[in-house]
Amino acid sequence: MAQAPVIQVTGLRTQFGPQVVHDNLDFSVERGEVMGVVGGSGTGKSVLMRTIIGLNRPAAGKIRVLGQDLENLPMEQAMAVQRRWGVLFQDGALFSSLTVAQNIAVPLKEHTDVPPRLRRELAQVKVAMVGLPPEAADKYPSELSGGMRKRAGLARALALDPEILFLDEPTAGLDPIGANKFDELILQLQRALGLSVVLVTHDLDTLHAICDRVSALIDKRVKVGTIDELMREPDPWLREYFGGPRGRAALAAKAGPAAKAGPAGRDDSPQDSERIA
Repeated sequence: MAQAPVIQVTGLRTQFGPQVVHDNLDFSVERGEVMGVVGGSGTGKSVLMRTIIGLNRPAAGKIRVLGQDLENLPMEQAMAVQRRWGVLFQDGALFSSLTVAQNIAVPLKEHTDVPPRLRRELAQVKVAMVGLPPEAADKYPSELSGGMRKRAGLARALALDPEILFLDEPTAGLDPIGANKFDELILQLQRALGLSVVLVTHDLDTLHAICDRVSALIDKRVKVGTIDELMREPDPWLREYFGGPRGRAALAAKAGPAAKAGPAGRDDSPQDSERIA
């Protein structure tokens, strides 16, 4: 018998005042897959993620995560489900007044009875897991590069050993080398920990490198498939997105080292070289 999806969204409608972002949208993520979420500006990529994790309230529709309808669960049971996922927001979203170790310890302090000394030890383990040096644990976010902040945010997202990992634009702002290393890290962690991953991105290299399927938000609905399947769709946005210069460069980069076209497939947001391999 096939396993139920870890995330099942049915008939979702999200809106802010008169502005409808999603209308009768269906979305699902299978256990152990990496699902990319793409779309043009204003299509509600981050809104979809935030609605699934409960930060936005849907106007209509059903959301089931790990088999549970969170909207109809008592608060204590809903929080127990929420502890089974981790979230990396854009740029890490770390608390600026806390060190990296203290940031990682926040979910542990909030949701467990782990004593302070063990929280510190667990924070060091998560620091190592994401490829940061031990001394990074005692640094503040302002003392880190952009790439290191993202890794620290990822360490905090992994603090409770989640089953699902939500990532919002994880490679935005990184130079091509730092972005490639972050992609590799996500894929290594996903395979080692058996994570299901929802990845909001516009980075075509990331989509080609680590995503099993892609959900493209178009006209308030979603088209889902592998990149090859979406490239065969007649939709003009999909054709331009995957078949334009950046899409072709990302496809060539995936084909092998000899075909790599440099950073053309990466975004042009401010670059920030990552100091840690």
